[in-house]
Amino acid sequence: MRTKNALSNKHLSTAFKVKQVGDDGTFSGYGSVFDIPDSYSDVVHPGAFLESLKTWGRKGAFPAMLWQHKFDEPLGVYTRMEEDDHGLYLEGRLLIDDDPLARRAYAHLKAGSITGLSIGYSIPAGGGTWDNGAGVYHLNQIDLWEVSLVTFPANDAARVDTVKTSLQGPRQFEKFLRDAGLSRTEAKALMADGYKGIAQRDAGVGGLLDDLNKLTEMLRG
Repeated sequence: MRTKNALSNKHLSTAFKVKQVGDDGTFSGYGSVFDIPDSYSDVVHPGAFLESLKTWGRKGAFPAMLWQHKFDEPLGVYTRMEEDDHGLYLEGRLLIDDDPLARRAYAHLKAGSITGLSIGYSIPAGGGTWDNGAGVYHLNQIDLWEVSLVTFPANDAARVDTVKTSLQGPRQFEKFLRDAGLSRTEAKALMADGYKGIAQRDAGVGGLLDDLNKLTEMLRG
């Protein structure tokens, strides 16, 4: 049985179909799509974002734009965010003139190597219901905190298939880990010793263990 507490500060990802990427770092797309289960069996329904967007509107602001859900790595600002019939439509601007990380994210968007958006959110009381028969959690109200550019969108079936294929051999899996952002040394350490080896070698590297935890959660999905 899923509970509200179990859903607090969750992430939900979707395939990011870039409608346009401008030379000034602007882009548009969908941060969430309606009525499609992700790999964690969460389904967002129309109207889920309306109250949260009204709250942000009263503040004269939008949720944060982050890199891989890292709160210390903002990328830019969102300039438009609204629900339509398809999902949560958004427009944003990467700070490519002032932030090296934003320039990196922009390059990946242009190249198509980053194709995922993921929302960071919590669920207010009564905002979600568990359907035991269907095995899905219906999200009818979401408190939206941020929308991140991410490597792996959770409900992109093609990406999940690619990940599963990468587990068929050590060379493929090492390549997969390298593509996910690990160095060759880090990838080999993970393959050889698992989390224990990584923790012993790189305990002082900020964010690495968090990245590996997210990677594992995605693989389990």
